[in-house]
This record gives sequence, structure tokens and C-alpha cells, in this order.
Amino acid sequence: MKLITTTQGLEEAVSALSKSDFVTIDTEFIRETTFWPELCLIQMASPDHTALVDALAPDLDLKPFFALMADEKVMKVFHAARQDIEIIFHLGDLIPHPVFDTQVAAMVCGFGDAISYDQLVHRVTGAHLDKSSRFTDWRRRPLSEKQLEYALADVTYLRDIYLHLKAELEKEGRADWVNEEMNILTARETYDLHPDDAWKRLKSRLRKPPELAVMRAVAAWREREARERNVPRGRVIKDDTIYEIAQQQPTDAEALGRLRTIPKGWERSGQAAGLIAVVNEALSMPKDQMPRLPKQSHSPEGAGAAADLLKVLLKLVTEEYGVAAKIVANSDDIDKIAAQGEKAEVAALHGWRREVFGEKALKLISGEIGIKFENRRITAVELD
Repeated sequence: MKLITTTQGLEEAVSALSKSDFVTIDTEFIRETTFWPELCLIQMASPDHTALVDALAPDLDLKPFFALMADEKVMKVFHAARQDIEIIFHLGDLIPHPVFDTQVAAMVCGFGDAISYDQLVHRVTGAHLDKSSRFTDWRRRPLSEKQLEYALADVTYLRDIYLHLKAELEKEGRADWVNEEMNILTARETYDLHPDDAWKRLKSRLRKPPELAVMRAVAAWREREARERNVPRGRVIKDDTIYEIAQQQPTDAEALGRLRTIPKGWERSGQAAGLIAVVNEALSMPKDQMPRLPKQSHSPEGAGAAADLLKVLLKLVTEEYGVAAKIVANSDDIDKIAAQGEKAEVAALHGWRREVFGEKALKLISGEIGIKFENRRITAVELD
């Protein structure tokens, strides 16, 4: 099995692959010690061709690959596409389009919540994948024939899965459901997180505006440091350290060194000096410009019981439609609908989810429909 290691070889492979209506794609990468994933291998397949690209080959130009990713005439098929798209976005400054994610499509087709690739391969084709090469260090060369076979299987079986799911979606009239999900998956803002928004990744447990101001500033500082040094965020400072800094608000090295989450001596480093400057800048913000803490919403009486009923309704309708509950609504969605009704800002009240579940959910909490247990079955019934 031959690895493509030259730009000319990649151009020839892309030329052959792009003659098909669709191409299946997977990537192998390492990111345990870096902020940005290190792309090591690209696997691609069309109905008639396959290609394994050594992304670490010296002097290899990936422009032909990026051109294929941008080719609107060719559907790009991934399984659990988000990390693959993140890599392509970082290296090529583009989002592949159009895209089909077989994990999302499988949920819409009733294969359960976030089914793995090997499980999906078995259920669709009956084949069992050899997973012994799963923990390969994809940076090491040469790669063995067994490792290359493992990597290629990630896209060859994907062809059959794509055709099977595409046919199922068309038969059930659900192709538009997956298209809605792909619009989110391929939105640039899904991958282009601004450092000033990095605090949104954190679970806020703060009570005062100055604490939130410090947390936002420190989270943005950590994001920039991690990107510039190409190290994981936790290698700069951990989440718990950000929370402690936000609460204790150290304005000098001595105060920083007293924090329990700060390694001994780190407070005298150049990094620490930059962090302290960020904290002081956040605390010097005028009071009227301090960020406001989100208002704590108090659930109305009976919202807890309503949420329990909505969970029963969700199970009922998703079984009826043969679709995974996780893709329709999560527990947070349920709680918000129970407490806020139509005003709830949740995906379950928009698009195809509203058609499947949202409308019924609103009718349930308004008393227009009820849950009935009869003949060992639960059903939703219209109420007079």
C-alpha cells in the first residue's frame, strides 16, 4: 500500500477522486502536547479510487487537497467531522463544503446517540474492524502495512455507510434534517473562536462583576498564550487556576504565589508578569463598564414536574420517529422549555426538531395534550 508523499502524487489523486460525486475523508493526527492538532495522515476514497497522503512528507504542498475540500461539486463525507474540519480550517483557512457527517445522519436514522464508526460499520455492512492499531503514534515513520490498512478502512467502509444512510434519509424524507445540522457544522464561527470569547468555555461560578471581568481577561490571555506557544490550554494554566485568580484577584507576584493552584516559584516568571498585568487591567475597568453577571432564572412552580413529563414525551416521539433523543433535545433544553415555554432559546423549538418534538412539548406544558398509559403503552393524547 503506497503513501502519497509528493505534491504531484497528491494532484493526481485529487484529479481522480474529484470525478466522483462524493469522497469519504478521515485524518489521523496528534494533539496531546500541542494546541493545534498535528496532521499526520489523510485518507480519502471515492467509489473507484483510494488515497493515503503522508501529511508529514517534506515539501508536500496540501493545496490540491484544500482545493478538493472547497469543490462544491463533490460531497465530502466524514464520520464525526468536527475535529477533521477543525484541522482543515486551521491549515487551509477554509471550511469543507458541502459536507455529510455519517454520525449525525446515523442519529437521525435511529442508530442511537453518537454511534462509533466501528459499530456503524458492523451494523450497516456486517464487517468487524481490526482496532489493534487505534493507538498508533501517527508521527512515526515508516508506518506498517497493518497501520495503513487500518487507516484506509476508516474511509473505504464509509462509502457503503454514506450510500446506505443517504438512501434511508431520502426514503424517510429527512435529508433536510441533516442539511440543517450541516449548516451549523460548516459555519465558520464554529471553529473561529476569538480569544475574548474563550471564557464561554468555562463554567462560571462567580458572583460579582469584578470576578467575571478577571475571569474573562485571564481566559483570553491563556487562549493567546496557548495559541502562540502551540501548547494545550492546561499547560499554560488550568481552569481551576482561572477560577481562583478571578476570586482572589492577585495584583502582584507575592499575592499570586499564595494561590494554592499556582506552582511554587511560577509567580516570578515572565508569564506570571503578563498574567498579573492582565488582572490589574481588568480590575481598573470603570464600574459601569464591568461585565454583568447573567441573571439567575428561577423556575416557576411545577417546572420540575413538567420537565419530567417532557422527558417522557421526548422518549415517546423519538421512538415513534426512530431518531436518537440526544440529537432532538438535551436535559438543558427540557428544563428551559419547562420553565420558559415558547420563550426558551433552544434548538428543540426550531427547524425539524420543533416539528418532531417542540410543538408537542409546548402543547404538553400548556395542557393541550396529555400523557396516557393504556394497555402497557404510553401515548400522547389531545385534551379537551
